[in-house]
This record gives sequence, structure tokens and C-alpha cells, in this order.
Amino acid sequence: MNHRSFGKDGVAISEVGLGCWQLGGNWGHVDDETATGILKASFDAGVTFFDTADVYGDGRSETIIGNFLPEVGRDNVFIASKVGRGEMYPNSYTEAGIRANVEKSLQRLKIDSLDLIQTHCSPPEIMKSGEIYEWLGKLVEEGKLKRFGASVETDDEANMLLDSFPKLYSLQIIFNIFRQKPIDTVFEKAKQLNVGIIARVPLASGVLSGKFGADTVFGASDHRNFNKDGEHFNVGETFAGVPFEKAIELAAKLESMKSEGVSLSEMALRWILDFDAVSVVIPGASKVDQAIGNARASEVPPLSKELHAKLKALYENEIAAQVRGAY
Repeated sequence: MNHRSFGKDGVAISEVGLGCWQLGGNWGHVDDETATGILKASFDAGVTFFDTADVYGDGRSETIIGNFLPEVGRDNVFIASKVGRGEMYPNSYTEAGIRANVEKSLQRLKIDSLDLIQTHCSPPEIMKSGEIYEWLGKLVEEGKLKRFGASVETDDEANMLLDSFPKLYSLQIIFNIFRQKPIDTVFEKAKQLNVGIIARVPLASGVLSGKFGADTVFGASDHRNFNKDGEHFNVGETFAGVPFEKAIELAAKLESMKSEGVSLSEMALRWILDFDAVSVVIPGASKVDQAIGNARASEVPPLSKELHAKLKALYENEIAAQVRGAY
């Protein structure tokens, strides 16, 4: 596993992390034993960056991680969580509420201080006012947090934060072969300010694993079923905003472009890692073998310039117009 320098203080983290949304249950139920197995397999494969949130399974994801940490040692992992959804969203943000939710996260994770807290796709006006970052700054001063950043939905939000709050430690954005716009709109500015980039939804909710077909059926509790067209939250979080049937068609084209011996998911993750503005990519996993396969992307050589050019052309000619929702 290769490591990268993250953010302003240059802490070293694994370039492939683990997104832990699925441990909360919105990808279909993952039992405790399997969830712990995913965490262990990821760690054994060199993953040190774990990304979660207080609302994933109403705290279940954080609780599972907290129970796992003693097995590997607190100092050997970097824990990033999020705050700002749930009961306070969209217009009930208070300093007391933020503080209380951070304290609950610390209790569930069984730690004294979070390595990183991120505002969780808060409304643009909340982020722009800056109050929420003042509150988080106080928690940093108290030692409850080590760093704070923001998870955002759009490039406009990312740029607003980079312009207004250059002390922000990191930005978490949707970035994958289906969503290439940040390359031209966000990356250079983030690099100049030493703001780390966390790439989420890297496999477009699993479509870029190449394992789904047009007849694939997802469980009732899986967001890939109930949010396929953005019925419950930003459609970009599900299949990166591309209609499922079209995403399957595009994945088949991508399958034909990959190198022999490299899986589609490895190619998709390697493509992201080829951009030096990216600090860490956080694929999820609902099975142990998926976690191991995701980590393996760090070992894949950089993609050729020719393949990068083909993937860019595919995006511009066939994908960009398909992306729905805030972007």
C-alpha cells in the first residue's frame, strides 16, 4: 500500500481508504461479523484511512469501528467522521448541537480525539456563513478534534470554501470516471492551498466494478434501490448521478478498455489515484473480498497517457451529458 501526504500538516495516510457508509446499512444489511471482517481485511491490506459519519446507520458505523480499533491500535489508523446531517439539517444548526454530536461520535468510536471531522454536505448558506467552522475550530483548540474539513456536493461549493476558508484541511468530493469536472475546476486550487482531496463514490455505487447487469435488483434498504433517481437525497450519491441503465452500458465500454490482468474496479480506482491532487480514495465494501480488491488498486501501475485520453474523450462525448443533479 502506498501512502500520501494529507493536508496542511502532511500526515501520511494510505492512498486507498475505506468508506464506511455501507457498514451503517444503506447498502443492504451488513452483519457485525462481516463488518468487522471488512475492517480487518482492509487494515491487513495496508488501509489506514477510515471514513464514516454520525448518521451512517444512526451511529452503527462508528460503533463498529470503535469496537474494532483496540484490535489494531488507535495510533495506527486515521479516523475521519462527519457532522451536520440528521436532526439539524437543513436549518437547525447550533454550536451546542454540533458539539453534542461530536461528543457522541467520540463516545461511539471510543476515542478522545477525532483525526478529522467534516461538515456533512451542509446547505451552502450554512457553509458560507463560516460559523460552523468557528465552532469546529473551538473543538480543535479543546483537543476534541485534530482537523476539520468539508464534504460537499458541487464544485461551486468546493471553490466557495477554498476561496473563503483557505485554512480548511480537506474537501471530500464525488470524483470518478463518470464525474471528471473537478480536474479542471477544483484540483489546482486545492493543491496550491494544501487542501487534501478525499474522493468518494469512486466506483459509482459499484457500477464501475463491472459486476452489475441491467437486471440487477437491489434490496429495499439499499440506496441503489430507493434513491436510484434521487428520490431521497442528491442523486449524485447514487451511481454518480448517471441513470442506472446508461451506467451499465458505459461500464461495458470501460471493460473493453482495461488492461489484461486488471479488473475494472482496479482501473477505475487507479485512474483516480493518477491525479496527484487526490489524497485518498474511499471505496466502500460490503464483502471482505471487495475490501481486499479495492486495496489492491494501490499496486496497479499508473494508466497510460493514451488510456487517460480515451477516458477523457468518453466522458466528454458520452458521459457528461448524462450526469444528473447538483454537480
